[in-house]
Amino acid sequence: MSAFDAVLFDLDGTLCHRTQDTAAVYAAAFEHVGATPFGEPADLWAALDGSPDHDDWTGYIGAGFARLAAQNSRTDVDPLALAAALREFVDDSAVAFTEGAKAALDSAATCGAVGVVTNGPRQRQEPKLRALGVADRFDSVVYAADLRRKKPHALPFHRALAELETSAERALYVGNSLAYDVAGAQNAGLPVAWLRSEESAAAPYEPEYVIDSLSELPTILEGQR
Repeated sequence: MSAFDAVLFDLDGTLCHRTQDTAAVYAAAFEHVGATPFGEPADLWAALDGSPDHDDWTGYIGAGFARLAAQNSRTDVDPLALAAALREFVDDSAVAFTEGAKAALDSAATCGAVGVVTNGPRQRQEPKLRALGVADRFDSVVYAADLRRKKPHALPFHRALAELETSAERALYVGNSLAYDVAGAQNAGLPVAWLRSEESAAAPYEPEYVIDSLSELPTILEGQR
């Protein structure tokens, strides 16, 4: 018998990853505004500050473009126009399951309720669930960007637990971010299975479980770890 009555998942980087060619999207944004490209997508990601601001996505990405423009002495480009163009070319339905995600969802369903707690807004995250063919598989989907507080605050987790009528200690949260998923779930009292990615060490956080693939999740749910 599983130690859990419910399993909650993060979405981006946990259940799914983007399949769209980011270099092509980046180039298309510059072409749209009639500007010669500077930098690379990785340079833009590095220039962003903190977690995405879903209430002002253009301003958030625009600030990154502004920093990148300054680094490249490009005062001839409007960073906000670039950000708006980039958003226009992003396809939120261009996603695929991460390794082991399908099996993890099947295993979670044998425990009880299954949910998603994502920091993104419904308008951007729901197309991903539909594209993956799992929009109807969850007993609760919490779009934290549409709430007053996002992860790592406890509110999104409390919302999911209330909808599932499950206690925190009986619900496992699965996510790939230490600062948002592990911190947020533990703030709400949930044990966490951290999907390790490029980060090699969990410290200073202490997730209850550490996995390198969702294919390892069934062993946790079956009480073998």
